[in-house]
Amino acid sequence: MDRILTYTVQPEQEGMQLLDFLRSKGFSRGILSSMKPDKSAIQLNGARGFGKSVLRAGDFLCIHIPETDSSENILPVKMDLSILYEDEDILVINKKADMPVHPSIGNYDNTLANGIAWYFKEKGQAFVYRCINRLDRDTTGALILAKNPYSAAVLSAQMKQRQIRRTYLAIVQGITPELGTITAPIGRVEDSTIERQVDFINGERAVTHYERLAAYCSLDGQTFSQISMTDSQETSVSQAVTYSLIALHLETGRTHQIRVHMKHIGHPLPGDFLYNPDYRIIHRQPLHSFQLEFAHPVTGENMCITAPVPRDFANAFHHL
Repeated sequence: MDRILTYTVQPEQEGMQLLDFLRSKGFSRGILSSMKPDKSAIQLNGARGFGKSVLRAGDFLCIHIPETDSSENILPVKMDLSILYEDEDILVINKKADMPVHPSIGNYDNTLANGIAWYFKEKGQAFVYRCINRLDRDTTGALILAKNPYSAAVLSAQMKQRQIRRTYLAIVQGITPELGTITAPIGRVEDSTIERQVDFINGERAVTHYERLAAYCSLDGQTFSQISMTDSQETSVSQAVTYSLIALHLETGRTHQIRVHMKHIGHPLPGDFLYNPDYRIIHRQPLHSFQLEFAHPVTGENMCITAPVPRDFANAFHHL
């Protein structure tokens, strides 16, 4: 949708050219180009502004950013959406499991995009689907949508510059180290369109940091937290069914990164049909986008948005 932004030039910005000012605010080349046909898109103190106009402290800028894209081919489908946060620029959704993020072959009307299209249709608002952080079909949790070209450009730049801190929760098999960093490149599995693997020859750089929050094991039908185990029980852990609850932070964002990396170090996620089809405690990978921390694209405010853990994830962990 179109967006109008206003700015008052601060003393420290005096002497800047208008174009440099806009670039400093995150206006991408694409957005600046889209504004060219509208001679009134940039207003400086009520008159037309030009790229080389020199700004003075107290100048007032009014910028009209047009919507140039369309998502009219996305079919609106009524869905129950869990909205964590919404304002004029962003929408943060708590995505449920078994929901693709984008339409694809065989998934035309069951995706988050379809539900978002319905949501905006009911509000009578223009809709362009811009997803900033992508989640796998069965991964749940916080996901940011940009509501206009400007917020999309700023947030996409934050993603590229690793300024959006993403915290995931996962249940994995085995007892992991307390802390760890996995640095292992990821690439496609030959002859597969979806499966990935650690590939030190052709893979792309991938870095995952993790921290163990809790560890549980089952011995002789009894369940123990690692903290409560006796020394004799500790020695029997290798013979038990063990799981860890971990928090993860991504330094990169490769496809299936967490799932591939955890399998690589011997701690795969249970319930993962692609990498570890063990369905004893859960029937999909227990991976949840728990928290997103980022600067608001317009106000610059520090945002910290948390998504409640879904019931099947919680039940799987409490079942242990």
